[in-house]
Amino acid sequence: MSDFAFATDETTRAQITNWLNALMSMRRLSKPTLEAYQRDITQFMAFLTSHFGQPVTLEMLQNLHTRDIRSFMAMRRQKGIGPRSLARQISALKNFFTFLERQNLINNQVLHLIKAPKKTASLPKALTINEAKNTIAMTNDLEARPWVAARDMAVLSLCYGAGLRISEALAICAQDLNEGALRVKGKGNKIRMVPLIAPVRQAINTYLESCPFKPAGHEPIFRGVRGGVLSPRLIQQRMVQLRSALGLPPSASPHALRHSFATHLLGNGGDLRTIQELLGHASLSSTQIYTRMDSEHLLNAFQKAHPRA
Repeated sequence: MSDFAFATDETTRAQITNWLNALMSMRRLSKPTLEAYQRDITQFMAFLTSHFGQPVTLEMLQNLHTRDIRSFMAMRRQKGIGPRSLARQISALKNFFTFLERQNLINNQVLHLIKAPKKTASLPKALTINEAKNTIAMTNDLEARPWVAARDMAVLSLCYGAGLRISEALAICAQDLNEGALRVKGKGNKIRMVPLIAPVRQAINTYLESCPFKPAGHEPIFRGVRGGVLSPRLIQQRMVQLRSALGLPPSASPHALRHSFATHLLGNGGDLRTIQELLGHASLSSTQIYTRMDSEHLLNAFQKAHPRA
């Protein structure tokens, strides 16, 4: 039974399920995004149940006031949620209310009267070129089993050399590999083609030649020591070892290698549209944050080097 079941009546519960199903079928949201939406609505329903002392009904949602929404936001802030996460949660609730309005079940604009929390733009944490290269190379020194070392080096090479998310890298199948390009299934099951530079292709080939398991063409190529699909947790644990060995900051993660890919491309003259396509960003605004990061890097270098800075 869903987590929101005990906080809502049967009718409201059914509409939440319908809403989540609609998001999955029509907007093709990824599984993690859908799970985040479900957490958002569950937390809101649990708050309302406590706030009013009874399970949530559609009539209750129809009669909500701005003070109720502000009380919910205050509760979330007290629990330590940041402005960006709270803004996303309010956006999810607006989406749910819009869904109910389109079904002619409620007509309450209360959420649209609430000013969304101001988001603090956070810049991605990128490694230097040498740090990124050393991170991949050091893997071989930390792992005694050659095929496991080759596996982890190939995964990290895909993050830095192709800009893949860790989930995208671990989902790669043999049939996705072409001589000079890689077929990647990103968020929302959107497909993109990413060039495979020679070092990345070589890292994959070295792993495939040494791997004791031979998955079918439609199965993920990266395998754990027992032959199952490789868990991202193992790559994250490898990065913890690499951070310790190389003295890297806590922000050095598989995702930081993806950020480094974009930052280094931009710093060497890559254009935003191309980087957007390579990263699989749906919106250019998601990619534009790297221009701010590059500008900050230039300013820091200027302040360190210029005699009048």
